Amino acid sequence: MGTRRVLVFMFLIVVVVKGQVSNNVSSSRPRTINIGALFTFNSAIGRALMPAIEAAIDDVNLDSAILPGTTLNLILHDTNCSGFLGTMEVLQFMVNDVAIAIGPLSSSIAHVISNVVNELHVPLLSLATDPSLSSLQYPFFYRTVQSDYFQMYAIADIVAQYGWRDVVAIYVDTDYGRNGISVLGDALAKKRAKISYKAAFAPDASMTAIKELLGQVSLMESRVYVIHVNPDSGVSIFSIAKSLRMMRSGFVWIATNWLATVIDGSETVDPVTVDLLQGVLMFRHHIPDSKQKHDLELRWKGLKDAEHSRINSYAFYAYDSVMLAAHALETLFSQSGNLSFSSDPRLSSTNGSSLNFSSLRVFQGGEKLLQILAATNFTGVSGHIQFDSDKNVLLPALDIINIVGNRSNKIGYWSNYSGLSVIAPEILYRKPANKSASSQQLNGVIWPGQTSKVPRGWVFPNDKPLRIAVPNRASYKEFVAKNKDPPGVQGFSIDVFEAALTLLPYAVPHTYILYGDGLRNPNYEDLIYDVSQNKFDAAVGDIAITMNRTRIVDFTQPYIESGLVVVTTVRKVKSSAWSFLKPFTLQMWLVTGAFFILVGVVVWILEHRINSEFRGPPNQQLLTILWFSFSTMFFSHSKTSYTLFLAFPSFRIIF
Repeated sequence: MGTRRVLVFMFLIVVVVKGQVSNNVSSSRPRTINIGALFTFNSAIGRALMPAIEAAIDDVNLDSAILPGTTLNLILHDTNCSGFLGTMEVLQFMVNDVAIAIGPLSSSIAHVISNVVNELHVPLLSLATDPSLSSLQYPFFYRTVQSDYFQMYAIADIVAQYGWRDVVAIYVDTDYGRNGISVLGDALAKKRAKISYKAAFAPDASMTAIKELLGQVSLMESRVYVIHVNPDSGVSIFSIAKSLRMMRSGFVWIATNWLATVIDGSETVDPVTVDLLQGVLMFRHHIPDSKQKHDLELRWKGLKDAEHSRINSYAFYAYDSVMLAAHALETLFSQSGNLSFSSDPRLSSTNGSSLNFSSLRVFQGGEKLLQILAATNFTGVSGHIQFDSDKNVLLPALDIINIVGNRSNKIGYWSNYSGLSVIAPEILYRKPANKSASSQQLNGVIWPGQTSKVPRGWVFPNDKPLRIAVPNRASYKEFVAKNKDPPGVQGFSIDVFEAALTLLPYAVPHTYILYGDGLRNPNYEDLIYDVSQNKFDAAVGDIAITMNRTRIVDFTQPYIESGLVVVTTVRKVKSSAWSFLKPFTLQMWLVTGAFFILVGVVVWILEHRINSEFRGPPNQQLLTILWFSFSTMFFSHSKTSYTLFLAFPSFRIIF
């Protein structure tokens, strides 16, 4: 009986302790967590975000392995494509003590909300692509979509791949457009290319304003256009370009990811729109194939609010943003973190304001949640989720699409790991990184005008031939002269110019214009000045390169030697074994021989009395004199002659 009482007592203790532990766990895990989402509902991207975010919230709430006993409460706010309304919506849903915010799509609103979340310590999982958002100024900003920074470097790689040197950037004049094109300029500079013209238009620009802008662009030399605009109004650019005959052969159109978002998110694409886009290159965020991705695609039509949109890359990123938030909160609570908010002293001091900023509270677990997000490493429907030091998704990759007929042909991929490739990036990740020029490959492209020939990327302004000025000289007509037969001029300079043109891989239409009346030589200074003032595109002739002229025009490499020359008769020179005697005349050789004999005689006079080598029979003394005078040119006689130092001064006196 006593034993039974002891067992009952111990059982009651276990129940009480277990209940106490359960109460402690439940107290650290709130029943409801507010998640805020801010974007434009009725937009090309927003229509796909709504069902994706709601599906992710439902999946988290139904999964007992993630946030057990806790329900995610989604708070949605519509920015209505307005920066002002977006700012107001930010403040409204922050009043609800949200633990994590998702969005916005607008880069301009993202800049505003990033400052707000910095103050309230609320992590922001954004879908804005502006590269400047990845700065130390915004520590609570995390980008769950690929940054435009990588997209611009992909464009630069394509420009380099096809050998183009100048591009025209057509973009919307917002933070999204300006900052993206700024990165493009830096990326092109590394490839020895440049943006020759930046054509910006206002977000609310009329069709007339855009047509005027494209009309100016069509008159420029560059025929490579990069289009970086908003999805909702971007297609109209191609309609206007078609009316201006800018979608024909010789033109290159490269659209950033916005165009793929429009096409992928539309239920049906108008055949007229498809016809406008023939030959266009566009980028699409690369989403690797996986079971998770396939499952979400199969569920899509049955999701709420998915009736009027198809799934696109932003829908995958939005779904993963919710999953990322749920996993981060789960890790926070498992590490004894809690969900608590406190008043901001700086906002409390504004109680006198009618805006009631004091209702905004600081999330106490925000700093800890940032550390958890930085260490994130899991696989979602969009692929591998992990962040680099700039809080961008690791291993960004893009599909490169060529629109041909009713199809969107995938001609290759780009990743910051391997550059351009026809092999999927997830396969290349298993191999060592290789960005060598030989490894950069793309499949064939059908360009505007239904041609497979790569456009050269530029034309002459207004498609007019080059105006070549030719001096109409009265003298030295061997260089340039008037000719009755086409092309109207002739001469050595013309032949060199025509030969240079034949080496180019494309035709250069040109026409020659005579400069001067032919009765007297024209003023070359005036000719150079007219070229600098664009009265002529170039000049061909016997034009000297001087310092003053190089300051206003550019010259080619000289094709004839310059400087003073002497014209003499040609004399044939015969080779001979006695050629070494040619430097001196006969008289000079006789004087030289007499000089040697004279030196020998003087030395003999000074030496024969005291030096035995200068004595003996007359013939021996004669040979000694001749040998000594000859050998002094090659070696010293310091031991043979005792008066050598006296001999030379004496000789000079005698001579």
